[in-house]
Amino acid sequence: MDLNIDRNATEPMVRQLVAQLLGWIKRQRIRPGARMPSIRQLAQENGVSLACVIKAYDQLVASGVLESRHGSGFFVAPQVSRPKEPAAGEEEGAWALFEPQSSRLKLGCGWLPDAWRDDTDLGQAIRQVVRSDNHALFNYSTPLGSVELRQHIQKRLDLIDIHVDLPQILTTQGASQGLDLLVRTLLKPGDLVLVESPGYYNLFNLLRLHGVRTLAVARGTQGPAIEDLERLLEQHKPAYFFLNSMYQNPTGTSLAPSVAYRLLQLANQHDFKLIEDDIYADFQNGVTSRLATLDGLDRVIYLASFSKTLSSSLRVGYVVAQPDIINRLAEVKMVTGIGCSLLAENVVAALLANGAYRKLIQRLRQRLNKQMASALRQLDQAHWEVFAEPTGGLFVWARPRHLAADRVQQIAQETQVQLSQGSSFMPAGEACDWLRLNVAFVPDVRAQRFFQRIEQESLSHRDN
Repeated sequence: MDLNIDRNATEPMVRQLVAQLLGWIKRQRIRPGARMPSIRQLAQENGVSLACVIKAYDQLVASGVLESRHGSGFFVAPQVSRPKEPAAGEEEGAWALFEPQSSRLKLGCGWLPDAWRDDTDLGQAIRQVVRSDNHALFNYSTPLGSVELRQHIQKRLDLIDIHVDLPQILTTQGASQGLDLLVRTLLKPGDLVLVESPGYYNLFNLLRLHGVRTLAVARGTQGPAIEDLERLLEQHKPAYFFLNSMYQNPTGTSLAPSVAYRLLQLANQHDFKLIEDDIYADFQNGVTSRLATLDGLDRVIYLASFSKTLSSSLRVGYVVAQPDIINRLAEVKMVTGIGCSLLAENVVAALLANGAYRKLIQRLRQRLNKQMASALRQLDQAHWEVFAEPTGGLFVWARPRHLAADRVQQIAQETQVQLSQGSSFMPAGEACDWLRLNVAFVPDVRAQRFFQRIEQESLSHRDN
């Protein structure tokens, strides 16, 4: 059995084996009970290690595709009903990106490839915490969060000129819990808030869940469109404005200084507050304009996270605000979730203390910068329309110039690529043919096939 294994892909070898074996069983219509190649045979024919084949077979057994018979080998298991893959052109929801068993490349996802993650320092920090602090294994953190971690966060905020005291910092289970706490605590059903369009789809879902009404402010290349915002403020009295300051999701754009100052002026003039989601803060290149830096946390509430850089599984984020707001958030945090994981907080604190996290983000920034430049060149050569050229971060917001959106989705299906629907990032879910592309995944062979197909068909359509 000769499988199509790509040793240059970012996808781990075991995951490739699992995907290729699943595809082979489906294409060949292998009947239940058929015997699979031996571990040694499959390893030799495809030039992979025995350990990789064993892990792949084990995963297929665990998922019910294969069954293991002691002393006899591996066999195709009896068929069970499984959720069907979306048909070509069928709209995919944002949740599809979190499907772990999908063999498709998640070109539109919001995180780094597994191959980019450095598990060595993380593993050492976990072992260090386990050995030195048994208390963290069995107990809750404090309502505000680990004092040690908050002290490190305080120092990191000082570096970007956000100067706060410890009572102004609350740890959370990622930025998602931070947003949830803010909505639960500060808003009630029927309240009116401003959001960016396009913007973060899960924020829209969260606000709808709590019955909060939204007004969409167009996101421009330098931040929220000020003329659009001023027009809305003449007619409405919003309580808060949720926005990304840097490397916005999904456009990748950052606040220009003039836009940041004008936002603060309008907030004072019309008496609303700004909730600044700075989740991509640690990917920063050069100087940027943060509202929390300019405002001193008078009208700004700031939140960030370590999930995008360090680990999504640790779920460690934080909110920074005036002490009275932090105290209210801490009370809701205790009511709804007791507290955060002290183990996770202490692991992050250990990585901040020993300098490993600083070195990690330096490597990630350098790698992302190269990937961003490469992706922008490729999109330009392939005649894509790019909304803006980001100076860093993960995302490019772009679309093919000469190809319909449904055909783009069909090509993605055919090349084993999973995209993020542009409509997911629109507050009302309106149709949108723009795509969020994660530059870290662009070098993958599946992404390259996707872009080549798009370019070929775009040229054909343009010439006709």
